[in-house]
Amino acid sequence: QVQLVESGGGLMQPGGSLRLSCVVSGRIFRIDDTAWYRQAPGKGRDLVATISRGGSTNYADSVKGRFTISTDNAKNTVYLQMNSLKPEDTGVYYCNARGRFMRNLGRWDDLDLWGQGTQVTVSS
Repeated sequence: QVQLVESGGGLMQPGGSLRLSCVVSGRIFRIDDTAWYRQAPGKGRDLVATISRGGSTNYADSVKGRFTISTDNAKNTVYLQMNSLKPEDTGVYYCNARGRFMRNLGRWDDLDLWGQGTQVTVSS
């Protein structure tokens, strides 16, 4: 059974930095894309950054130049380095992985999986 385990969230002052990590574990055939999303209080879940297995990246305009997504494919881990944090970066950050995985039913499926979410709060 595949799990996405996140860490690194917390409270940070404006201008500070945080590094989120997400480890994808379990029976993994192939991860095609990984991404970070965030959900601000009272709002929907929005894409923050995405990276393909080949290394191509995309960022939301609001985080360009401040956030960097990266992966360690050998460890099935995706990172989000967040610099120059702003109060509007506050929200629950979710790790996402798209690929082919084995569920607990014992067969391979193309899935879009989510982590549990980690709270990031930027406040003075």
